[in-house]
Amino acid sequence: MKDGTRTEGRAGGPGDATVTPRTDATPHTEEERQDARHTAGSQRHGHALAGILGPAFVAAVAYVDPGNVAANITSGARYGFLLVWVLVLANAMSVLIQYQSAKLGIVTGKSLPQLLGERMGDAGRFLFFMQAEVIAIATDLAELIGGAIALKLLFGIPLFWGGCIIGAVSTVLLHFQGGSTHRMFEKIIIALLLVITFGFIAGLFMDPPSPADVLGGLVPRFSTVDSVLMASSMLGATVMPHAIYLHSTLVNDHYSGGQRKPSTKRLLLGSKVDVVWALVLAGSVNLALLILAANSLYGMTGTDSIEGAQHAIVTVLGPVIGTIFSIGLLASSLSSTSVGTYAGSEIMYGLLHIKAPMWACRIVTLVPGLTVLWFASNPTEALVIGQVILSIGIPFAIIPLMRYTHDRELMGEYVDGPVKHAVFILVAALIIALNVALIALTLLGIS
Repeated sequence: MKDGTRTEGRAGGPGDATVTPRTDATPHTEEERQDARHTAGSQRHGHALAGILGPAFVAAVAYVDPGNVAANITSGARYGFLLVWVLVLANAMSVLIQYQSAKLGIVTGKSLPQLLGERMGDAGRFLFFMQAEVIAIATDLAELIGGAIALKLLFGIPLFWGGCIIGAVSTVLLHFQGGSTHRMFEKIIIALLLVITFGFIAGLFMDPPSPADVLGGLVPRFSTVDSVLMASSMLGATVMPHAIYLHSTLVNDHYSGGQRKPSTKRLLLGSKVDVVWALVLAGSVNLALLILAANSLYGMTGTDSIEGAQHAIVTVLGPVIGTIFSIGLLASSLSSTSVGTYAGSEIMYGLLHIKAPMWACRIVTLVPGLTVLWFASNPTEALVIGQVILSIGIPFAIIPLMRYTHDRELMGEYVDGPVKHAVFILVAALIIALNVALIALTLLGIS
């Protein structure tokens, strides 16, 4: 969306020589006329709003990656329903963050990495890219390890070769990203997200929790110092840097291939719906994992690793549910690693103006993960290190996003008002503080 599209049309005023009477069926502004044309052209695809949905579902994959799976199950197994409220709060914050990223992309027609690249010198752009690339590698590390573990649980494949399979399949998925096949990429990711949802909530139907216990978990409270640390970890790891960078790109790539965009106002409305639906789905998956663990695995030991959690699920709920859980984990890995590489490619393009082939970006993030799988005796420990690295990168994404959406010169009439900006500052400060605390506690060996 070019900057010029932010200016709305204006109806004739009192000083105009001729004022055309307006009926309810007559488009009043240029944006309304764009909406009318878009709606007419979208009838063969169903309701016009449905054509806007999709980008947030791709970004939401970051919220149901293997790292979140391990954290939520560990929380439920250790503390029962105590920290349900933490996930609800985390999901509410993620809705705001992801919508702001989408809004920036819609209004400016540029991604967050592109805007950063335009406002930084050569040295700054390179250093910013290097930290973002490290974040992309750490992200892919978690997804690759999770997928390799899933293949080992399902088929007994060694971790390294499982990682190779995940890398190969995710590279094929990336073939559909961009151009006329981008909508197909979105559909594949959404399908995988639905598999994840089914795989991770199936156990709730076998052993339904008490509604009273779940509602009791919505009351903010802690039990021990350890539960405070777990809450900090869950909250601090909610927003993934690559999801912030990528969402501002996805809203524009959604209309690649010569497709006409709706008006800015309609895109913003559609994006709100898109973000809410997508993150409610992702949040429900995370809640289901925590509730499943709280209800069926509470007090069991050995659930602080993915393999241990799957073994506990098999022991309590049976091998069928354990297999479905592993399938959900596999889908989580495939979708997350594809989206992570996509984000890395867009970051490189925005900051360095280099449009590298997707397979090359895939190799850059894949090799470190495969190295860990080959040499590490306990790959789950690598997930902890990866989480710390991701925490370091979060301020680099949130702070510029917060500044740009409050820049009237950049956003025009869609600039954040003082109240929304204040809320954004509060949310950003909370997320950054929790991540700083998480880094410090991890380095001190406390968490």
